Amino acid sequence: MELICKAVVFFLLVSPSLGIDGEFAQNIIAIAGPLPSKLVNRLQLQNQVLPKEDQGPAVAEARDYVCQQDLVALELPQYFSHLREIGVTHYKVFLPWARILPKGDARKPDEAQVQCYQELLETLVAADLRPVVVLHHQHVPGAVAAQAMGWKANAFADLFVEYAEFSFRVFGDLVNVWLTFSDLPEVLKGLPYDDPQYRAQALAAAHERAYTVYHEKYSPAGGKLSIALGMDHVLDNASSELLSVSLQDSVDFLSLSLQYCCGNETDFYKKLSEFQNVWKDIEILVFSLQFLDCGSMEENPFIPVAAIVTAINKEETRTIGYDVNEFLDFSSSHVLSKTNTVQENPDAVLAPLSSYQTVWERFAKQSELERDSFLQDVFPSGFLWGTSTGAFNTEGAWAEDGKGESVWDQFGHADHAYMNQTADVACDSYYKTSYDVYLLRGLHPQLYKFSVSWPRIFPAGTNETINSKGVDYYNQLINQLLDSNIEPMVTLFHWDLPQALQVLGGWQNDSIIDAFINYADFCFATFGDRVKFWITFHEPWVISYAGYGTGEHPPGITDPGVASYKVAHTILKAHAKVWHLYNDKYRSQQLGKVGLVLNSDWAEPKTPTSSEDVRASERYLQFMLGWFAHPIFVNGDYPDILKAQIHEVNQQCSTTVAQLPLFTEEEKSWVKGTADFFGLSHYTSRLVSAVTNGTCTPSYESIGNFSLHVDPSWPQTASSWIHVVPWGLRRLLKFVSQEYTGTKIPIYIAGNGMPTEDAGDLINDTLRVDYFRQYINEALKAVKLDTVDVRSYIARSLVDGFEGPAGYSLKFGLHHVNFEDSNRPRTPKASAYFYSSVIEKNGFPSKVLDRFSTPVVFDLPMPSKLPNLPASEVPSKAKVVWQKFSSQTDFERDTYFYGTFPEDFTWGVSSSAYQVEGGWDADGKGPSIWDNFTHVPGNIKNNDTGDIACDSYNKVEEDIYLLRALGVKNYCFSLSWSRIFPSGRNNLINSHGVDYYNRLIDGLVANNITPIVTLYHWDLPQALQDIGGWESSTLIDLFDSFADFCFQTFGDRVKFWITFNEPQVIAWVGYGVGAFPPNVNDPGSAPYRVAHILLKAHARVYHTYDDNYRASQGGVIALCPNIDWVEPKTPSDPRDIEAADRYLQFLVGWFTHPVFKNGDYPEVMKWKVGNRSELQNLPSSRLPVFTAEEREYIRGTADVFCFNTYTSKIVTHATTRLRPFSYEYDQEVVTKVDSSWPSSAITDHRAVAWGLRRLLNWIKEEYGNPPIYIIENGVGIKTKSDVDDNTRIFYYKTYIDEALKAYKLDGVNLKGYNAWSFMDNFEWLNGYDPRFGLHQVDFHNPNRPRTPKRSAVYYAEIIRNNGIPLPKEDEFLYGEFPKNFWWSVATSAYQIEGGWRADGKGLSIWDQFSHTPLKISNDDTGDVACDSYHKIDEDVEMLKSLQVSHYRFSISWSRILPDGTTRYINEMGLNYYERLIDALLAANIMPQVTLYHWDLPQALQNIGGWENDTIVQRFKEYAEVLFQRLGDKVKFWITLNEPYNTAYLGYGVGTAAPGISVRPGRAPYVVGHNLIKAHAEAWHLYNETYRAKQGGLISITINSDWAEPRNPHNQEDINAARRYLQFFLGWFAHPIFKNGDYNEVMKTRIRERSLAQGLSQSRLPEFTESEKQRIKGTYDYFGLNHYTTVLTYNVNYPAGVLSYDSDRGVASVTDRSWLNSGSFWLKVTPFGFRKLLRWIKKEYNNPPIYVTENGISERGALDFNDTWRTHYYRSYVNEALKAVVLDGVDLRGYTAWTLMDNFEWAVGFDERFGFYHVNFTDPNLPRRPKASARYYSQIINCNGFPDPATGPHPCLEQKPEVTPTDATPGPADSVRFLGLDLTSQSAEIALYVLFALSAVGALGVAALACMYGKLSKRSRKLSHMELSKL
Repeated sequence: MELICKAVVFFLLVSPSLGIDGEFAQNIIAIAGPLPSKLVNRLQLQNQVLPKEDQGPAVAEARDYVCQQDLVALELPQYFSHLREIGVTHYKVFLPWARILPKGDARKPDEAQVQCYQELLETLVAADLRPVVVLHHQHVPGAVAAQAMGWKANAFADLFVEYAEFSFRVFGDLVNVWLTFSDLPEVLKGLPYDDPQYRAQALAAAHERAYTVYHEKYSPAGGKLSIALGMDHVLDNASSELLSVSLQDSVDFLSLSLQYCCGNETDFYKKLSEFQNVWKDIEILVFSLQFLDCGSMEENPFIPVAAIVTAINKEETRTIGYDVNEFLDFSSSHVLSKTNTVQENPDAVLAPLSSYQTVWERFAKQSELERDSFLQDVFPSGFLWGTSTGAFNTEGAWAEDGKGESVWDQFGHADHAYMNQTADVACDSYYKTSYDVYLLRGLHPQLYKFSVSWPRIFPAGTNETINSKGVDYYNQLINQLLDSNIEPMVTLFHWDLPQALQVLGGWQNDSIIDAFINYADFCFATFGDRVKFWITFHEPWVISYAGYGTGEHPPGITDPGVASYKVAHTILKAHAKVWHLYNDKYRSQQLGKVGLVLNSDWAEPKTPTSSEDVRASERYLQFMLGWFAHPIFVNGDYPDILKAQIHEVNQQCSTTVAQLPLFTEEEKSWVKGTADFFGLSHYTSRLVSAVTNGTCTPSYESIGNFSLHVDPSWPQTASSWIHVVPWGLRRLLKFVSQEYTGTKIPIYIAGNGMPTEDAGDLINDTLRVDYFRQYINEALKAVKLDTVDVRSYIARSLVDGFEGPAGYSLKFGLHHVNFEDSNRPRTPKASAYFYSSVIEKNGFPSKVLDRFSTPVVFDLPMPSKLPNLPASEVPSKAKVVWQKFSSQTDFERDTYFYGTFPEDFTWGVSSSAYQVEGGWDADGKGPSIWDNFTHVPGNIKNNDTGDIACDSYNKVEEDIYLLRALGVKNYCFSLSWSRIFPSGRNNLINSHGVDYYNRLIDGLVANNITPIVTLYHWDLPQALQDIGGWESSTLIDLFDSFADFCFQTFGDRVKFWITFNEPQVIAWVGYGVGAFPPNVNDPGSAPYRVAHILLKAHARVYHTYDDNYRASQGGVIALCPNIDWVEPKTPSDPRDIEAADRYLQFLVGWFTHPVFKNGDYPEVMKWKVGNRSELQNLPSSRLPVFTAEEREYIRGTADVFCFNTYTSKIVTHATTRLRPFSYEYDQEVVTKVDSSWPSSAITDHRAVAWGLRRLLNWIKEEYGNPPIYIIENGVGIKTKSDVDDNTRIFYYKTYIDEALKAYKLDGVNLKGYNAWSFMDNFEWLNGYDPRFGLHQVDFHNPNRPRTPKRSAVYYAEIIRNNGIPLPKEDEFLYGEFPKNFWWSVATSAYQIEGGWRADGKGLSIWDQFSHTPLKISNDDTGDVACDSYHKIDEDVEMLKSLQVSHYRFSISWSRILPDGTTRYINEMGLNYYERLIDALLAANIMPQVTLYHWDLPQALQNIGGWENDTIVQRFKEYAEVLFQRLGDKVKFWITLNEPYNTAYLGYGVGTAAPGISVRPGRAPYVVGHNLIKAHAEAWHLYNETYRAKQGGLISITINSDWAEPRNPHNQEDINAARRYLQFFLGWFAHPIFKNGDYNEVMKTRIRERSLAQGLSQSRLPEFTESEKQRIKGTYDYFGLNHYTTVLTYNVNYPAGVLSYDSDRGVASVTDRSWLNSGSFWLKVTPFGFRKLLRWIKKEYNNPPIYVTENGISERGALDFNDTWRTHYYRSYVNEALKAVVLDGVDLRGYTAWTLMDNFEWAVGFDERFGFYHVNFTDPNLPRRPKASARYYSQIINCNGFPDPATGPHPCLEQKPEVTPTDATPGPADSVRFLGLDLTSQSAEIALYVLFALSAVGALGVAALACMYGKLSKRSRKLSHMELSKL
């Protein structure tokens, strides 16, 4: 019968929408009520309904007025839910005026009745039924009639309005549909007036006034009021008419009572028609519907219903709803049958109709078979699949970038987790956004649920401080998700409260509500434009229960009776406030949804027959779920069961065991209804029993009076609290739907999963696969069989993480994370692949869909026939490539280029069958030549075979998962001939093999990945080798039949075919040297014969495709040669150019010349092989000949040009021997590689990226620029694990960039790029040793798990960007530096002055060091250097020409104080500096004077130098001499230059003077200690004695590289970068610019290592408190020297090594894409300059900064056009401008290093940094400007970079160049050259002669450099990389 009810209601709901505009279809009303008579009788309510005096005629009304406290509480909710379930939307409630206002006075209501009706209405609303309240029905109350008697009509109206207003006020928040009166004849009859019209007027007046009052004062939005009229003629016409007229304007819709008499339809239609003439265009609610004499109703209720609907629709009435009571009466017997069970079992006090009971009873009857049956079906379309994480579980970075501490950080650091584990790094997701999104792309869910870490955004919990780096992290994550078509679902609070708020009481303190609102407000405002799903709280039960109840979670409070309930109360209010915030402020613009996630087990009674256990189970659910769900989803208050139970427990015990806070009425009203969806997380079920002898000790179970158990048959997971009970989920969903959500609120399953152990097979997690399969299927049953509105399923969790108290011992992830590895590699588990297939199929479809029947369309160029090209000349015209590129400077060749490829560019990865498939003999596959070859021991390294390889034959889903993650547009793979034709012939086809390729191709196509299919990648069926292999022309036909089958079978989906992969390798390595199978060793003839057959076979297959398939399939077909680039050894030697051309023609032209040119071999090949064959006395050439027909047949048999490339070689012509005959010797070349090129796992596979650009240009020139596809390019690394494969990233970064240059700059028609290889695989003879993959494969694990390497994430990024766009931060900034910015250039005394013994100068440590053998390159010294001691005028002329405002130089201590002490002052020395300063000031150039630039007096070194602390006083005395004598003219002092280099290079590694290296773990620290103290003393001396009168600035210059982590996604490398900076710059800056002491990083590391080495104290000396105070703040500015950047990573040195390097524990590398300089340590990295400036600003509180050195060196031949130096200054100075303009760095000046080439410390004069060239071979040392000098002066002149967009700027006008060489100019028409006066013509000739001599000299110097190179030591800037790894 219930079914009939549903059908009728459905019919009523749907049918009106057929005839009217669709607006009401959604909102149509199905109204029931009041209670059916049978139920009222059964409940025996009549005698309790009305006061005795009113019972007479009114007993009939009784059923309309039901209100009884216990009835509302127990009986009705179930009945109402049942109605809602069958489609009823509204419910009539008749208020009894007489009972509510017994005296007729609104001031004296009956409170019990009011309360009772409030509860009744709340019960309705909770069941999602809307009350329709009738104020008065039938008889007028006696008290009212008495008061209205004899008065005017308005007396009744007054009384009625008073009652109506009272009702609106008291019940109005629950009701928005009111009727004033119904059953009008009865009402009118009861009025105390005789005149019928008077009665009608009184009633109309009462109604109208009630209507007005309602709408003026009470009506909520959308509130409506009406009156119920009848359509029969009970009223007299006059009354009827009067009412009709007067009520027209005082109803919002019309309520109509209808009687339908079966068999008397005509009468009905007539009345309806009359009625509608009066009430035109008004919406009608059929308020009451009675059927008279309709006997057949019980059998078929449709007949009268259909008649009425037809009648109404015929009259075009605007019906908004129907009364459905008549149908319910037929089904009430069904409801009663349930209720009767209670009567029969008087012990059962439980409400029989509670949602729990209904659900439990419904499923209790199921057999196990039925319960566990599997449903083959799919979820509704639009169902959302997701996965999740929580911030504290995965992010790590616990204190990074200003994040505040959370309660979980505190918990971990207090050693509360398993094995004292912490979440400090966790999965490192903070730094691995792109890794996580990579995995998500593979999984491809629609949702990713993650949480925001409150303390990451508000470190102190409030919005006083906002951490922008944290905000950036979430913005980046959200944007990357949306880029990958994944919706973010964001949790605001997932347990990680800021510790700062916990200190104030956390969730026990109500003030937290405002803090949470502010935090939520910020998140909505910041992320809400992109986030459409918000979760306020994740599992608040866990917070309350585990955080404040049991104390297992932080904050670790054990107070289950009070704190636990208080916290829940606070959370509920915080949630509601945030929901309202969103609703009121954001919803209208952002259109998102806000809900929360509640966790709940399902509860089954332990003893199903025990009503106590049934009740206990319900109690358990209400305590767990109802605690939070009931207030939000039902009525704003806790469940009655919960309240009653707590009340009972407190009564039973003498003390208060539990304290449940109360909601005020106002709070209830705003807590209720505050969720747009019901987020449910569920893991397991419980058996529950009632407790017989409860205790009064507060605990969750004792308060709830239940006890929890599990069924021993339920499978156990790694966690004791999770058992596998799938069917519990279905029951729970049904319960939630019935109790809380109905059809209005969708349910999102927001957490479901299970943990496995940290042991055993971590990858093949079959238990989790089974768990997901069963649980997801139960959710499917709930949707499909129980009509529960479930909209999403979110699996926990994306990755393994930190699981609270269990630490990392429980694994919930779909992806395994290796927490032992600092890279935190993530590997998909079996469950990830399984879940991804569920997502793909949207459930469990009953049968897998057939394969794609529709043809597939890809972005492939439709082939246009390539042009016919003539044969190549000898050498080919493509030699222009060498002419164009071989003369490039390194700077031109290596400059990194930014840009993107065209829209239709195709990115891919490649593999080949034998290398990845495995399954060597599976399912009927035949053996191939590689199977047989690898099975012979000794053939392959480590005796590896491809028997299993990567097992791709069994891992289609896994491979597609990772291809999808990569985001490739194509996948190139090969077919195994013997897998399809086991014997190589089409007489036996292996359908299993065909199926495998079909599945792979279908999977690719379904994911929009274009298959590129190679027919032959070396694995010939052994059966065909047995008949001669490729030496037999039979193979042409056989290969054609194989190809034909493939085109026919796969060609509907494959549009890109490659016939042969690397035919040259087949011919030469297989048949020439015989290294590859079939191992034929016949180097002189077999390769040529085989190639001949391969070309014919290729052409045959091409024609087969062209003739039979191209028209219908429209694909392209080509072959794919391998090509190395070759660079002629001497590009100027034509023989080397010819050799390079010949090499390429033999390698590539052998196959491509016949195909792309004239059908024949290259001329040079025919010529060489022919001539050599003749010289070898052979009758004919060893190179076979094509007939004219064959040439025609072969020519043009490729649509595109594909090739593989890996490396480059250097080639030179050679006369090779004639015997033995060999293809190799036929080429007459010798190749070699440059040892400076980076090596790889394959010998001679070196990375030479620039070769690729040249190669692409060569193909363009040689073959007429065809469409080109790079099919393989990559690098092999020999290592067991290379998930952090930096080298591979450098390879791709540079190679792809060269391809980009070829496309963008050279116009090469490049269409696609494929990386080799998709994953590590079998690398032929090398087995599994070299790793080429973007994905690591563990070949020791039978599951062959695949782990994305960092290169995969990097390559995915390139694909996403379609190339290498210029990063925003690298864009050039036009603009000016602040006014009065200082522009300077620098030198230092020892490097330029010379005059080493002049005028009484004492010896310095550099004099001593440079005169020590083998210390300085070429035995150079600074004895003369640039002779600046004698060339003040020339130096100042250069400075004037540069237009600098300042000049930085240093004073030689030993020139002033020869023995280092003030015992003797050398006035001659002082005079030099006085003259220099005067000359500068005369030229308006300000001096910047360095007191100490490394040249300590040797006399002081003899007593220990900087290791002896007396030097502090000596330095102070020296400084005083200078302040006294020069201070009136010098206003800018630098105490020490680069103290780091003095300490580390001078006293640590000994590569600089004084060359001490015997105490590397102690001396540098002692020296640093004394340097800092010496600086501080000099500063105080100046500050206290000289500043007042001299008014200058004094500080120190500290040098530093910038350090980037080698892997920016790895916390360990990030820590290493920080440590590098603190040990380098921070060593000296921290004491001076911060607190007078060393930084904590250094102190901690050095102390810990010292103690571990058995020392009693740290090797780092300590400052006393007074020293700290003396040192702190001894600066006026921050002097910075900076040149370059390094990439750092962590290195753990053995504990016993005592050195600065081992203390620091950092090694460094440089990025291959960075430009080189003349110094191996200096790479061009402008970005690092800005980052370092910004870091200093932040770390040292924005001090004024002067950059005191910055520049670049060159080596080797002189070039005055030093474009690289111009580029360096342009980019570095621009980064400085960005630091000022964009970052607010207080940069006051910039100093270039250096004015002129000079003595560069340990490398002597080899490395040249100068703007001016100094000719050190000329005794006069003439200076001549390089191009960069003019450029720098232009920057100075413009004070920056004027924007070209604003037109030419006057500062750019070139000034005449000043070339100081001598103080006296020669005659005007002559040129001064080498000291002679010459005419300009003679000078020009002389210059050329000089250049020629220089070139010869340079060669000599180069030769010497080679000899002495090994002996040369590091310079002052050679820094710290030498020991990067001991």
